Amino acid sequence: MKTTILLTALVSAVLSADQFSGHQEAFSADSALVTFGALCSGNNSNRKRGCDSRYGCGNYGASRDGGKRKHMGLDIVCADGATVYAPFDVTLAGRSIPYKKNNAINDGVTLKVQGLCFKLFYLKPDKYTGTVKKGQRIGTLLPMQTVYPGITSHVHVQMCDKSDPTKYF
Repeated sequence: MKTTILLTALVSAVLSADQFSGHQEAFSADSALVTFGALCSGNNSNRKRGCDSRYGCGNYGASRDGGKRKHMGLDIVCADGATVYAPFDVTLAGRSIPYKKNNAINDGVTLKVQGLCFKLFYLKPDKYTGTVKKGQRIGTLLPMQTVYPGITSHVHVQMCDKSDPTKYF
């Protein structure tokens, strides 16, 4: 009987330690999230676009088209013509375009890093493939005001799986 109780206590202790260890690993993974460096010249803090009376808000999940769809990215303030930088060491994984119909801001690039895939829209990349180090120039913000007069110009950051990118800022 004493052996059974001792064995049960030992198994419980090992299982608890394994569970605790798993929680530590999950906590470490969460706290080791990739954090975006400055995306745009003139906005070193990655200030997010607020709400424009005519065009809506720049946060993930914001309503679009009168509630028919949701904003699937996060908008980071950037002036038309400003330099867009690599937010960390990245692999450029090809062109990514936001619209079906062409316009003056219909360009962007897909970036990959540490198992993450995300897209940056409304910029003219210097190149679409290769690698870029954190803080190096990726391209130039396209003229948003020609397509959306009065909007706060911005880089649109969208995860490839359309999940919320906010936790990376």
